[in-house]
Amino acid sequence: MNNGSPALIILACVFTGSLVIAAVISSKIISLGPIVVPAGILAYCLTFVASDVISEIWGKNRARQVVTGGFVALVVCLGLIHLALAWPAAPFWEGRESFEEVLGATPRIILASLAAYLVSQNHDVWAFHFWKKAFQGRHLWLRNNLSTSVSQILDSTIFICIAFWGIMPVMPMILGQILVKLLIALLDTPVVYFLVWLLKKPLAKENPSASG
Repeated sequence: MNNGSPALIILACVFTGSLVIAAVISSKIISLGPIVVPAGILAYCLTFVASDVISEIWGKNRARQVVTGGFVALVVCLGLIHLALAWPAAPFWEGRESFEEVLGATPRIILASLAAYLVSQNHDVWAFHFWKKAFQGRHLWLRNNLSTSVSQILDSTIFICIAFWGIMPVMPMILGQILVKLLIALLDTPVVYFLVWLLKKPLAKENPSASG
């Protein structure tokens, strides 16, 4: 399977799209029973699914390239939001206040995302391959959960502190987000297994020795 594979491009698009929309919608806080978390939590968790699959199939270097691409996309997103907020509205448009109320908080959210992203995503790629080497390529479920769980804890702590410090109580949000993210990390393991199995099938047909 070559590095220009349509599957790689699709996964990279899912990674970047989920990352950007998570930053945009995370200014809304949602309730999951007694737990409160940013609305972008599910979208952001999808980035770890995509990066772990890319790491497993295409390797560490390709995963790091996708992580770098996501960072650039977030920076561009921040610039475009600033431009949209600064641009004078049409005289007849009545949605200016609502628009600014929703997206006005987004630059801080995106700055928090950038800091948390750089730490957590690079740790995820590093940890995934650290455990892959330690387990000699076996136990994908364990490698996926070990790398993702620690990365999610780092991400939640950094993101919540930067995005909501002084605005909302951060500790309940940090603990709630970690709990939800760890649960999602466990639930997404079958998805990672399925995608890796699906994407390795063509590679195994081309080179039977690569299926082990």
